[in-house]
Amino acid sequence: MATANPKINLSGLARRLVEDELLTDVDAERALEDARRKKIPFVTFLVENKIVGSRKIAWAAAQEFGVPILDIAAMDMEAAPIKLVDEKLVRLHHALPLFKRGNRLYVAVSDPTNLQALDEIKFHTGVNTDAILVEDDKLAKAIERAMEAHDSSMSQLLDEDLDNLSIESGDDDGASGEPASESDADDTPVVRFVNKVLLDAINKGASDIHFEPYEKMFRVRLRQDGILQEVASPPVNLAMRVVSRLKVMSRMDIAERRVPQDGRIKMTLSKNRSIDFRVNSCPTLFGEKVVLRILDPSSAKLGIDALGYEEQQKKLFLDAIHKPYGMVLVTGPTGSGKTVSLYTGLNILNTPDRNISTVEDPVEINLPGINQVNMNPKTGMTFASALRAFLRQDPDIVMVGEIRDLETAEIAIKAAQTGHLVLSTLHTNDAPQTLTRLVNMGVAPFNIASAVNLIIAQRLARRLCTHCKQPHDIPREALLEEGFTEQDMKGLKIFSAKGCDQCSDGYKGRVGIYQVMPVSEEMGRMIMSGGNSMELADQAAKEGVADLRRSGLRKVMEGLTSLEEINRITKD
Repeated sequence: MATANPKINLSGLARRLVEDELLTDVDAERALEDARRKKIPFVTFLVENKIVGSRKIAWAAAQEFGVPILDIAAMDMEAAPIKLVDEKLVRLHHALPLFKRGNRLYVAVSDPTNLQALDEIKFHTGVNTDAILVEDDKLAKAIERAMEAHDSSMSQLLDEDLDNLSIESGDDDGASGEPASESDADDTPVVRFVNKVLLDAINKGASDIHFEPYEKMFRVRLRQDGILQEVASPPVNLAMRVVSRLKVMSRMDIAERRVPQDGRIKMTLSKNRSIDFRVNSCPTLFGEKVVLRILDPSSAKLGIDALGYEEQQKKLFLDAIHKPYGMVLVTGPTGSGKTVSLYTGLNILNTPDRNISTVEDPVEINLPGINQVNMNPKTGMTFASALRAFLRQDPDIVMVGEIRDLETAEIAIKAAQTGHLVLSTLHTNDAPQTLTRLVNMGVAPFNIASAVNLIIAQRLARRLCTHCKQPHDIPREALLEEGFTEQDMKGLKIFSAKGCDQCSDGYKGRVGIYQVMPVSEEMGRMIMSGGNSMELADQAAKEGVADLRRSGLRKVMEGLTSLEEINRITKD
């Protein structure tokens, strides 16, 4: 039985939870304080930290305050009056408008005692508000779906609006040249075609757009969930005009066709959402190929739970980035999600009491509150020179886009050894190889052992579509050969891709596969005694670090992806 503490004065939902023996009074007060400090709702704090289940909280609140409970999953959110309330208010108060009847607006909340939310919504909309209770985790998902649906509806413009999209040139130092001639700028069919390709890519969740000229054809491909797919094949005589339009949009020199160029485009879809494109042109045999990388700032704000870390891996990552000094390295091939992982960590660390500086090639996602620098070798702004400048500006946290040479590596490690937290990336196949790669670059083994705290190797696997994935029977012997253990076989259910109108070839979205390896004292000794990557990998396995293959098999066991997909991205 929870006993009341006379020194603690609880009210509202917290008191009810204590009375129902779902919390002790001490835990309730601590949770209230922690929620206030983190500036998140009390109910959200309880649910996210798995202190009390969202369903139990909802039932307790309904009985205490007489507010009806709604299963929001049964609601048709397309008809919800989302536009009535500003997105900032929705996210700030964790409150979502559901429907309007006359002069009353019914708002989904997980904490009916949050009268400030109802009052502010009433003030901004001019209509009376009534609370309807929804489980906190279901409400959070509904808010995200509603905001995404609203933004996508803003971007699905009519054909006549394709000419009038708000598109700005980036300010990359590499972009040069004068604006295009009026004939290029006013080439309406080409303008409309380019705008439509960009919008379609955003709506499909693509990461890259490829415009590729050949001798007798011109094709456009999108990289969706890591796989390239052809989406258009315009007449080959349009190739030069399309490329010119893209170069105009990204402030490149349209007269220069012999050397690669870099640029940037910013497309505003709605008041609350804009997308950046990193643009690169490269001369090929039959014209210039242009590739656009789609940079969605919202990807940095997904939160660590959306990336696919297992609980232990997540704890290791959070512990490492909250250390006052040392180095955290993220490794993997291009397009494996390294930047999103680093920015997710920076987003967690981005508080007013920390000085954070980054140098990248180029800056991909703009984060307010972080000092971001573009690498520019033409002006002498290299990773190494930027790092030296950062260390003279009283930094707490430094992020280096990539460690490519010995000079950058040595400065970064020196910073990690002198009271700074350093985040960076390397291109290696797995975590143990990262340590030997640093040795091969010429970094002293002692410095590696003393500076590097954590290494994360990662890949992105396509996520199975929840609407059409189907069970897949695989013989026991074949599963054992793939790497499953006898213990895994108990209750094992494997799914494979099928394909439906909700997905692409049976997959929708991606999930991270991680090898999260802390650098232990024993690994440090092995590095200093000249141990190779295979020996380090064996030691990591002894210490319970799952390799990429094992992490991938766990995602298969959880039904998140297929065995075929894990075989595609990992090798034994």
